[in-house]
Amino acid sequence: MSPQEKVLIVEDEENERSGLAELISAWGYRTDTARDGLDGLEKVAAWSPGIVVTDFKMPRMDGIELLQRIAEQPQQIAVVLLTAQGSIDIAVDAMKSGAYDFIQKPVDPARLKQILANAARQRGTTLELEVTKRKLRDTGLFGQMVGGSRGMQEIFHLIEMVAPSTASVLITGESGTGKEMVARTIHEMSPRRTKPFVAINCSAIPETLIESEIFGHEKGAFTGALERRAGCFELAEEGTLLLDEIGEMPAGTQAKLLRVLEDRKLRRLGSKVETPVDVRVLAATNKVPEEAVAKGELRGDLYYRLNVFNIHMPPLREHKEDIPQLVESLLADMNAKHGRHVCGVSDGVLELFHGYNWPGNVREMRNALERAVIVCEGALIEQKHLPPNFGSGGLKVSSSEGDGIRLEVGTTVEQAEKMLLLKTLAATNNNKTKAAEILGISLKTLHNKLKEYGSASGLANEAAS
Repeated sequence: MSPQEKVLIVEDEENERSGLAELISAWGYRTDTARDGLDGLEKVAAWSPGIVVTDFKMPRMDGIELLQRIAEQPQQIAVVLLTAQGSIDIAVDAMKSGAYDFIQKPVDPARLKQILANAARQRGTTLELEVTKRKLRDTGLFGQMVGGSRGMQEIFHLIEMVAPSTASVLITGESGTGKEMVARTIHEMSPRRTKPFVAINCSAIPETLIESEIFGHEKGAFTGALERRAGCFELAEEGTLLLDEIGEMPAGTQAKLLRVLEDRKLRRLGSKVETPVDVRVLAATNKVPEEAVAKGELRGDLYYRLNVFNIHMPPLREHKEDIPQLVESLLADMNAKHGRHVCGVSDGVLELFHGYNWPGNVREMRNALERAVIVCEGALIEQKHLPPNFGSGGLKVSSSEGDGIRLEVGTTVEQAEKMLLLKTLAATNNNKTKAAEILGISLKTLHNKLKEYGSASGLANEAAS
């Protein structure tokens, strides 16, 4: 932290105002104070602080209006909002309006110190973001992401806005659209970029182990717990934690996660001690969040706490104009990974790619190109290098016989779903991972459907008959 970093404290209670100023000054910051929002706005114009710590409820101009007026200033200022207990809804609205972070009263000094340190580091990202903006305009590149389409440009802009803050982000979209890539880019563009990025897939962990994986455990907490183990929160300390497929997390674990998000403290399994954590939490799901809440798969209060900022990744079929650039980028990755020198794809392959519906989205394209790079002996990928039966994975619902699905009037949703499941399993030779990608659901959801409709082997036999 620069010794010249300036912090303005805006608080109408004189004792709290002077106490905060004394505390923050002791940490090496230059401080000034203001008695309300209007006075604070004048100090911002005259003194140009880098950080403003402001109370919410004040006479003449409250903290939210001050935040909005500061947002109109040309200089970059991080605003930290002080809120009363139980004012999470106000804090969430403030984050949506551009607040850097919030802290509840009475102020926890350790928490405030960490917030100020993070806000001070945020300035170091400004130059990097400006370089990224120029790169984006010129080439359509944004970190490790590519895309010149209007939809992808809008996503890049959203990432650019939210990355420097500490706001939680809910990333939605079908499987394979690049939700984890979005999360990594947010991390790389944030002040936390030098700290760990930890990703955990909630659908890939048994329910009996997921709490231990996320929150950690003490020795002897359960059978097999032979030593203390740090969970993902502690591993991501001062960095970013991605909770992928958040809709698959058990309800009890969701409740504990909500408490950690609100209190910024966790308790390992088997421990009586709470441990403070400083982690930015991002979440991703391939479900429609509102539908998941309605079905009871995702807690409503957790959804609103995570959905401070939403980024929706479009399926590849909706931005096919990005395919040439995606192919170029993916080939560069595959060449580096496998030590090959494939320079591109043939016109026929590119035409095939444009005509394909890509049910598995960018992940499916990556897998197809990786195989092609491995088997290609020349400089150009031809159709023969693509996986066998490529392009036949997009199942259609039709009224004809053959490879389609015939749905008679009166067919129930459950019957139609089972028929689609059977056809997809048959088309993938009972490859459940591939079937889940085609259906746009998680592997855990597919297994749940198999359990609901009967054994996997029974369904596979029925599909083959």
